[in-house]
Amino acid sequence: MKALIIAAGEGSRFSEITKEIPKPLLEVSGKPLIERVIANLKNAGITEIVIVVGYLQEKIRRRLGDGDRLGVKIEYVHNREWKKKNGISVLKTKETIAESFFLLMSDHLFDVEILKDMKKIKLAEEEIMLAVDHNLSSEWIDIDDVTKVLEEQNKIVDIGKDIGRYNKFDTGIFLCTPALFTALEKCMVNGDCSLSDGIKLLASRGKARTFDIGNKFWVDVDTPKFLEKVEKRFTGKN
Repeated sequence: MKALIIAAGEGSRFSEITKEIPKPLLEVSGKPLIERVIANLKNAGITEIVIVVGYLQEKIRRRLGDGDRLGVKIEYVHNREWKKKNGISVLKTKETIAESFFLLMSDHLFDVEILKDMKKIKLAEEEIMLAVDHNLSSEWIDIDDVTKVLEEQNKIVDIGKDIGRYNKFDTGIFLCTPALFTALEKCMVNGDCSLSDGIKLLASRGKARTFDIGNKFWVDVDTPKFLEKVEKRFTGKN
């Protein structure tokens, strides 16, 4: 099984920092965010990784290389349209991934047990599965930015940052079949689409399942505030 990591964006909420350093290379306790994601994949037994790069992509390539230093094999896909929505980054890998795969964000940190548990699950044809968090009062959530999910009977009914009704949060951890690529293509408007657009289409067909992570940890390191907060967690400093 392969894993796809999206690492193409600029990280605009870190604009003063990311003028020189791409967001995936921002460090937590001395290790870049993306290396922590890769370490989780390796610990879950997934060593073939495709990384979509765009903004300052040469710095990410230089840091990670072919993955040998990290005990994995890395293949890069360059998204020259990195200013578009994240669905475009996923679509750029259509010719590279032909089997079920994990889809992860380069700036989300999480408990490796989530991957290990999801890896045991067999998806039906044309299905996807999203790891969701039921804790709506979590201190690790930026409620204005988090993608929200309305779930019924372990299936996604609606998903988006601005939906009115929701009962779970999107952790950014997906187990996918290549059906995701087809869904994203069908959602394209003016050459652009978001990942949530594709998930919503699959959900309308009953093909988008959920996996509740229980009380396991995850965080989207999307602002300097959360970078500082997660640094304290990993270093044990108050």
